[in-house]
Amino acid sequence: MDTVYITGHRNPDTDSIVSAMAYAALKNALGDRQYRAARLGQISDETQTVLNQFDFQPPKIIGDVRTQVKDLDYDTPPTLSATATISRGWQVMQADKISAIPVANEDGTLYGMLSAGDVANYDMTSVRDPRVANIPVYNLLSVLEAQILNESSELWEEVSGAVTIALPAGRENLLFSGRNTIVVCGDQPDMIRRALEMEANCVLVCQAEVSHELLELGKKTCIISTPYDPYRAVRLIHHAQPISRICKKQDMVCFHLDDYVDDVQNTVLESRFRSYPILDENERVVGTLSRFHLLRPRRKRVILMDHNERAQSVNGLEQAEILEIVDHHRLADIETKNPIYVRNEPVGSTTTIVGGMYQEKGLMPTAKMAGLMAAAIVSDTVMFKSPTCTKRDVDMANRMARIANVSLEELGTAIFSATSSDDKTVEAMLRTDYKEFHIAGHDLAVSQITCMDSERLLGRKEEFLAAMGTVRKERHFNTVVLMITDVLLEGTQLLFVGDEDTIRQAFNIRGAENCAFLPKIMSRKKQVIPMLSALWG
Repeated sequence: MDTVYITGHRNPDTDSIVSAMAYAALKNALGDRQYRAARLGQISDETQTVLNQFDFQPPKIIGDVRTQVKDLDYDTPPTLSATATISRGWQVMQADKISAIPVANEDGTLYGMLSAGDVANYDMTSVRDPRVANIPVYNLLSVLEAQILNESSELWEEVSGAVTIALPAGRENLLFSGRNTIVVCGDQPDMIRRALEMEANCVLVCQAEVSHELLELGKKTCIISTPYDPYRAVRLIHHAQPISRICKKQDMVCFHLDDYVDDVQNTVLESRFRSYPILDENERVVGTLSRFHLLRPRRKRVILMDHNERAQSVNGLEQAEILEIVDHHRLADIETKNPIYVRNEPVGSTTTIVGGMYQEKGLMPTAKMAGLMAAAIVSDTVMFKSPTCTKRDVDMANRMARIANVSLEELGTAIFSATSSDDKTVEAMLRTDYKEFHIAGHDLAVSQITCMDSERLLGRKEEFLAAMGTVRKERHFNTVVLMITDVLLEGTQLLFVGDEDTIRQAFNIRGAENCAFLPKIMSRKKQVIPMLSALWG
């Protein structure tokens, strides 16, 4: 069953993480596909506090949804041992209608590749040079459906020599010469006798019986009986060789399951092989890849939560199939090839929307999940003080709190006390809830730290401004803004670098400092970005 990844935005906040987890739980409960919550970055101390309180692990982190080899419908032919016979390899290729099969060592790692071309080249070579060397007798018996006739069978482990068909009686151009010969004959007692007297390495008797007298004569020759005719037997002798002797072992091109198809395509264009082995993380062979597998690759499937802007989404989104968007922000620049389900509502938290979807489906989250959802709503609405907060947010948070049997006030205190600590670097705090925007040709970043003691953080103002200046220089942004939002003061300490005149004009800031307190400003989405958009637009 294909996995659908449900992911929030980069530098995820608590609402982004929890809404993805809650929606994945809801979709899995409905049972039509396999859904997995994912995250695009490290979680904050606040989110970790909430997860710990309700005994959840963070979602899996993913960095890219470009198509990988594991997303392709690659072939999974049998993987043969290097000791298997050429005959066995050819049978597998014919049965599965493929032109190449992987050859593996005993531990499953790659030994080589056997192709139909390798077999054909070997067959043509054997016509001009009929000699074979050190064929295991076990292989010969298996391929020829044969048996050893003389008693001391344990003496015969391998056979070698030029393969020669004994001509009918009366002909004088016999081609065998002693120990370096494998003689193939039919019901020809004289030929068998002569071969035994010359101590041929092996005598292969086709569709005939051998007298006891001849068996007694063959003390130094392996005598084998087969039901096949001489012509077919000769070909099968050559095909009794281990495939390790003809398969390709040098300069092989192989791929791993986690390789991106973009890179694979470039490599395939530069090589001329028809089939390529695929390896897992332990270097074991899991399949083969051909050019036609790259023509229509399956794309990863994703659901976007708490965002609909490409700059905030996962890398490689253009190669993924977006199934749904559930969000509470402005509509941005995400495009899809097909119509999809979009749910965008003007509420303070995406988790509120997900909670409503539970109600619509007649399902109730578990007590632990309900507690997690209540915490996410409290976090994103800043204890219901954000201008984005609606009555629906308050009602949903209270309902989830009742299911989980928790106090919203205690949740809020735990959440906003964990946002920042003295042992964290300003760079780490700046990146905790960080978003980038592209508005009317202007590139900017707005970071937000929600706390209950903004004065303590302002003591590190110069450190913050220096770190913001570094981000602006490295990212070539017009402006970098930091919101230190104080829940108790119900306002924001605004720090800014870059286009300072626009910031001062947008928020009516007096004075020359790069810091000002903005009362009642609590929301980046509803109070900061719209003001800058109005000026730049």
